[in-house]
Amino acid sequence: MRINVPLKILGLGRYLPPRIVPSSELEAIYALPSGWVERRNGVRERRWVTTETASFMAAEAAREALDEAGLRPDQVGLIINASGTAEQAIPDTGALIQRQLGLGRSGIPAMSVNTTCLSFITALDVAATYLNAGRYGNILIASSDISSCGINPKEPESATLVGDSAAAVVVTQAGAGDTSCIHHAHFKTWGDGASFTAIRGGGSARHPAKPGYNPDDDLFHMDGIAVLRMVRGLDKPFLEELYSGLSKSLVDIDLVVPHQSSKAGLLLLQRYGWPEAKIMQTLNWLGNCVAASIPSTLYQAVRDNSLQRGQKLLLVGTGAGLSIGGLIMTY
Repeated sequence: MRINVPLKILGLGRYLPPRIVPSSELEAIYALPSGWVERRNGVRERRWVTTETASFMAAEAAREALDEAGLRPDQVGLIINASGTAEQAIPDTGALIQRQLGLGRSGIPAMSVNTTCLSFITALDVAATYLNAGRYGNILIASSDISSCGINPKEPESATLVGDSAAAVVVTQAGAGDTSCIHHAHFKTWGDGASFTAIRGGGSARHPAKPGYNPDDDLFHMDGIAVLRMVRGLDKPFLEELYSGLSKSLVDIDLVVPHQSSKAGLLLLQRYGWPEAKIMQTLNWLGNCVAASIPSTLYQAVRDNSLQRGQKLLLVGTGAGLSIGGLIMTY
């Protein structure tokens, strides 16, 4: 879907917890054969938090992004928390990020956009709308996810897949003569797949105060095979709606930054005729970091010079719901 909204990423930042957890450590815990995790999930190691909170990680990433943008924290007009996991139920994590940045008395609005693994892409789309309407001059988007606290030991495939990380960007409306722009954005949700990826607890339906509360409901559940089967029936029509020809080739796109869902999920992208060399990957050393996966991988692409100004970029992925989202922009 063509939108052509001028938007420029002024700065990027990332925070990775210092603790590195090799797959061999998890194989010992879950009594898995040596090398099973990397063969199955494509993950050699991942980062897990020790004492960090989600808002702390988001603020650390945001400071780097603000420094690169040449802005002080109080020069942003809006803070968007674009994460798939919340630090706590109330208040919104956006307020906690604002406080971590030393802006707790600033009055700068803070909110969340949560479409699980697609939250960063959705937040870019939301920010572009606000910027184009003239509501704000600079917007901070931060994705920070801690999944290690909610892994289910009864499901080693998903337990060995996830990592913790945070990434942030500062965006503004691109000026005259600047080619930075969101060209296409498209999102779809099929609620029939809602049970495939879920944390059933944490809300009003299965509250700890209710009779029959089961602590397992607070742990992450994913039926990866069911997700892949559903995606395979929906992906190609979706890609054609996003950008004509995309289900058969990359057309004129220079780089793909996908959600780092799993080894199988990334291999699925190559069936569209997308060259592996143009698909940016961090899964093997960061794991699946939920919403933070896409901006953390985008950060790596820019720092490695895999993505340069003026090049066309595709951000794409799936999320719980089941949802698929994609956004094409000139960086």
